[in-house]
Amino acid sequence: MSDMLADFELLKKYGIPLLPYHIAKSESEALESAKKIGYPIVLKIVSPEIEHKTDVGGVKIGIKTEAMLRIAYKELVENANGRRLTGILVQKMARKGVELIIGGKKDEQFGHMVVLGLGGVFVEVFRDITARVCPIKEADVREMITELKAHPIITGTRGRKPIHIKSLCDIAIKTCKMMHENNISEIDINPAVFDENGCDIIDVRIIR
Repeated sequence: MSDMLADFELLKKYGIPLLPYHIAKSESEALESAKKIGYPIVLKIVSPEIEHKTDVGGVKIGIKTEAMLRIAYKELVENANGRRLTGILVQKMARKGVELIIGGKKDEQFGHMVVLGLGGVFVEVFRDITARVCPIKEADVREMITELKAHPIITGTRGRKPIHIKSLCDIAIKTCKMMHENNISEIDINPAVFDENGCDIIDVRIIR
């Protein structure tokens, strides 16, 4: 199973823009963390015994006040249902935008490959992805975008502004470098939420 905290630290090391977060060990610590990070925030269960947090009601989003946080914190602890908790993740709420997945895997034949596609809840639904062998350049990422069925959403359509393509290119290139230098078997940065100004990375899963 992926070690979430170690995964987060690795992203930070490579300058990949993870949303501000803190692991709280108590309700009072969660309140203090939220005050420092700034509302609205998200709470998530952190447990080595829970891989898919949403399956157990382990995520609470759109928390805007201390009162909402107190209720959500208690519900998350209850939803853990006796499983061992590392703590509760307090994280800044992401911007609204286009959810993408930036991932990769080590292929036995080709070596490390980077994957780009529509992310969030749509990953398994549409399976709209494309891939390249690492290392890659900005031109490769821009070409990958054109190969996605969802590329009009990324490049702008029907009055929507295009996302910040430069940020997407930067993260994809850094992901390739990170995979190679740390001999990573598989990585999913999902969702990475883009708008015209930049990107917020909500979660990552790394298999070494």
